[in-house]
Amino acid sequence: MTKVLVVDDDVVSRMMLMHLIDSSGKFDITEAEDGFDAWGRLQAGLRPAICFCDLRMPRLSGMELLQRVRADPALAGLPLVLVSSASDRATVQQATLAGASGYVVKPFEADHVRAHLASLLGGAVRDLPAEAPAATQARLGIDAPRLQAYLAGFEQQLAMAPSDIAALIERGDQQGARARLERIGAGCATLGLHGALAVVRGLEAAHLSSAAVRAALDEVLDALQRQAALVR
Repeated sequence: MTKVLVVDDDVVSRMMLMHLIDSSGKFDITEAEDGFDAWGRLQAGLRPAICFCDLRMPRLSGMELLQRVRADPALAGLPLVLVSSASDRATVQQATLAGASGYVVKPFEADHVRAHLASLLGGAVRDLPAEAPAATQARLGIDAPRLQAYLAGFEQQLAMAPSDIAALIERGDQQGARARLERIGAGCATLGLHGALAVVRGLEAAHLSSAAVRAALDEVLDALQRQAALVR
């Protein structure tokens, strides 16, 4: 069973996040009351597949824990998502530069948490919510064949996106890669793929890697194909 570490000094926030994770699939969840507690567990041999960690905590903050994890060769590859009520660009950028794998803003949104689980665990969560096709047709003022055509066009775009974005990342063009992801996010929003949009936004909050982008866009493609099947 996939291990997840949840670190937060606020008991209510910690329990809420654990509940959202638990409702997203089969996970073995370990909780830690602050960064110091989490660091002790990691040093003792705990190896979670992913860690969700509050940013501001006593004894050892989330940022300090992140720095320790990234400096430890045995832990450096651990996907670590920072959690905070702060959503300003400076804080998110600081987290990204420090090596955070993602950023979740309180109060928690289930889709956002699931998006991080999906993108960072290679598709462990694949039940992404979407708008009912009839509602999408009514909102856009189109019929079912036209919606099918839009979905087919978007599917072609998604098929090319992972390799194109990987090329941008390899050239060090994070801005260009993010611009491509923003266009994909706009497509998700237009077509009512709410869960897929959350996956894309989860990527936008992290330092991009080719592997994370490919895993996330696989989730988006899966959601799109399921939506297309409902239209037929």
